[in-house]
Amino acid sequence: MNWIECIVHTTTLGSDWVSELLMELGATGTMIEDKADIPDPSKPHGIWEIIDPKLLDEMPEDVLVHAWFTPDDSFPGLFRQLQEQLTAMHASQPLYGSLLADTRTVSEDAWAEVWKQYYKPFYAGKHLVVKPTWEPFDPAPGDKIIEIDPGMAFGSGTHETTGMCISLLEETIHGGESIIDVGTGSGILAIAAALLGAGRVLAIDIDPDAVRVAGENVIHNQVENIVEVREGDLLKNTQETCEICVANIISDIIISFAAPLRNHIRPGGLFICSGIVRERTEEVREALLRADYEILKTEHRGEWTAFLCRRNS
Repeated sequence: MNWIECIVHTTTLGSDWVSELLMELGATGTMIEDKADIPDPSKPHGIWEIIDPKLLDEMPEDVLVHAWFTPDDSFPGLFRQLQEQLTAMHASQPLYGSLLADTRTVSEDAWAEVWKQYYKPFYAGKHLVVKPTWEPFDPAPGDKIIEIDPGMAFGSGTHETTGMCISLLEETIHGGESIIDVGTGSGILAIAAALLGAGRVLAIDIDPDAVRVAGENVIHNQVENIVEVREGDLLKNTQETCEICVANIISDIIISFAAPLRNHIRPGGLFICSGIVRERTEEVREALLRADYEILKTEHRGEWTAFLCRRNS
C-alpha cells in the first residue's frame, strides 16, 4: 500500500505543536526527526542503546515532523488547511521555524525502514522498557520488556505521553484490575497494563490498521490471555465497564468524550488521560471537572500533560 507522507520543517520548540496539528487533520501516524532526541553516542546513559555516530551526521539541521495520510480525494483539502494553519503560526511564532511543508508518496515498506533507523528502546516507566522487535536490549534486574512493532499506528513524538500513562498505570494497578485502553494504537499501554498485573484489558481502536498491529504485538508479548483487542468506537459499540480507563490520544477527543466515558468507568474508578499539549491543559482540566471527575494528579513532561482522575459516584 502507498501512503502520502507530509514533512513539515520546524524546530524542537515547534515539533509537538506540528505533530498534534497533523494528527488533528487526520494523519495515521507521526514521527519527529530531531537531533536533540538522539543521545550523545560517546555518553550512553542506560536508556537508549549506543547509537552509530554516523546517524547524527546524516540527520537534517531542521527538525522534521513526518506524517502519513491515506491517498484519497480528501487529502488536497486537508493539505490546504495544513498550509493555512502553518502560515498563520509562522507569522505569530517565528521560533517554530520555517513551517514549510512538502509531500511525497511512499510505500509501507519504505516507511518501515525509516522507523527502524530512528525508533530505539526507551524506559517508559520505572521498570517498563518499550523496544522495537528488531533492537537488542540488556535489561536491568526487575525490568519488564514490551516489544513493539509500531506499524503505522504509533507516533515517535509521543514518548513523553506514553511514559506518563505508564507511570500512572504503575501507580494505580495493584493486581487484578479491569482496564480499558481507548485508542490503543500499537497496544503499548494495554500490554503494559497486562505486565503490571491487570486482570483483564480491553484494547479498542476505530482504526483497523491499529487493531491489526496491536493484536500482533499482544500475541508477540504473550499477553493474549489478558488483553482483548477490538475494533470499534467504545462509546457506541460496547457496554464494557472498567476500574481504570486509559486514553493517550488528543485534547479534542478527551474533551468531547470525558462525560460519556463515565458510563464505562465504574463509580470510584480511575481515568488516566494524556496526549494533551501544555497549551490546552486548563481547557482539558475544565472539561474533566465539568464531567464530574476529581483530578488526583497532574503530570507534565516536555510540552505534554497527563491527568489522573477519579469518577465521582
